[in-house]
Amino acid sequence: MQEQNLNLLAQPQWRIIDQSSLGPQFDAKQSFAIDDTLCTTVGLGDSPATMRSWVHHDTIVLGIQDTKLPHLEDAVTYLNEQGYKAIVRNSGGLAVVLDEGVLNISLIFPDAEKGIDIDRGYDAMFALVKEMFASYNVQIDAREIVGSYCPGSYDLSISGKKFAGISQRRVRGGIAVQIYLCVSGSGAERAAVIQEFYKRGIQNTKTKFSYPVINPNTMASLSELLQKPLTVSEVMMLLLQTLKRRTPSLSMIPLHEQELDLFTAQLQRMYDRNKKALGSLIVNKTIK
Repeated sequence: MQEQNLNLLAQPQWRIIDQSSLGPQFDAKQSFAIDDTLCTTVGLGDSPATMRSWVHHDTIVLGIQDTKLPHLEDAVTYLNEQGYKAIVRNSGGLAVVLDEGVLNISLIFPDAEKGIDIDRGYDAMFALVKEMFASYNVQIDAREIVGSYCPGSYDLSISGKKFAGISQRRVRGGIAVQIYLCVSGSGAERAAVIQEFYKRGIQNTKTKFSYPVINPNTMASLSELLQKPLTVSEVMMLLLQTLKRRTPSLSMIPLHEQELDLFTAQLQRMYDRNKKALGSLIVNKTIK
């Protein structure tokens, strides 16, 4: 099984789209629209397998279930007061924090075998992260960390503290495996924001959905866990070096004309989704 996961990483060519340094004006809704665009073109065979890296500033990405909180307005108002804008993504999961110390990576594969199961996609990303940090001689585990935000069976942790979470989206024959890596900053402080978000969103109201009970001490950044100051750019270098060992070709290829047209349509879907879910709660600029 491990060899199969490495085979997914050993694509004939990796197209690289690095959007990790575009700055605060790069909106997270654009990222999810870009990944759906790439899923489509990769799935159709119009693009090779693609690695996209991205960073967003002061953003809380909500899942669909988060928009059903009984006191959503209070919860989102709190986020805005802390300097965050909230957006709703087009995939599953729950609230996560994105800021300048969090590197997001998308691996977008064609499902050419018509049988890349969900776990295999997750395992490929897990294998990539383990190889990226192999020189640090730490054990990275993949299991649910209870008390973390957006908990799942592929939470990545060191010594029981979560630093990353993996999600997956499938569109028209393309598979996007996405991970957020908390590179620097305080994992506990990020978790405390989400803890308060749920506190204000629930307010002791009984809910059908079981929202996570956040314990900030269950989360940390890689800089904290490895006891070494790390930057997003340093982790980007580890990522590119690791992919280079797996493929004969890394190519920096921007979106082409057909993809730009698809992106425009996908971005409109994201705007429509967010307007429907958040309405007047949408804030376009941070307050911080």
